[in-house]
Amino acid sequence: MISKKYIKLIKALQQRKFRKKYKLFLVEGSKNVLELLSTNYSIRTLIVTPVFSEAHKDALNVINDVEKIITDEKSLSSASTLKSNNAALAIVEIPAPSTYQHLPDNYILALDDIKDPGNLGTILRIADWYGISQIVCSPETTDVYNPKVISASMGSFLRVQVNYLELDTFFSENQSPVYGAYADAGTNVHTAKFSKGGVLLMGSESHGIHPNYSEYINHKINIPSYGQAESLNVSIATAIICDNIRRSSNE
Repeated sequence: MISKKYIKLIKALQQRKFRKKYKLFLVEGSKNVLELLSTNYSIRTLIVTPVFSEAHKDALNVINDVEKIITDEKSLSSASTLKSNNAALAIVEIPAPSTYQHLPDNYILALDDIKDPGNLGTILRIADWYGISQIVCSPETTDVYNPKVISASMGSFLRVQVNYLELDTFFSENQSPVYGAYADAGTNVHTAKFSKGGVLLMGSESHGIHPNYSEYINHKINIPSYGQAESLNVSIATAIICDNIRRSSNE
């Protein structure tokens, strides 16, 4: 069984203010927890079902210093943020923020006011797929340690570095070309030529890129529409542009 103390903590960590207060976050589900076990993240408590414990006993034996709680599937699913969690949940320490680095031969994703945690998690996964290891988020962007972000990232949060800072500060220090995604302006992404390295700026789901950042953008790009849809989801747009960046820069 999971004690009331841990149920209370798990519920609290679903809110940003308590994640900030305790410097802890949740990792849930078999895939995410298994990937977590092979990293340097500091796990405070691991709650698992008997089936998960038996199936992965070798991996669990490696982390002898971590508190482990064995519980039944019903209790775990009840405590978890997932609709169904029949495997594992980890309470993990939030690592100290690391400094981003400008890499001349790679891209940094810059995110302006992305609110939906599912979108942010998917963007992490997209960045990981296309070999982009750094994301810079505006302070208004949703918290990367939101459980929905962690779940949607499918383990990519472990490999993609995320920093939060004022984008004016970031762009004032940036030396690389900046490509900004617009709904109805700029060069067709399918014909655009991208440099070997740079910054891709994606704007909010509702308002796009804030006008304050237009002065930093060297190249405006857009994804042409061939149908009647009003707009594209920001994570889908990010994937399309990243694919074209890799295609173009590798030619």
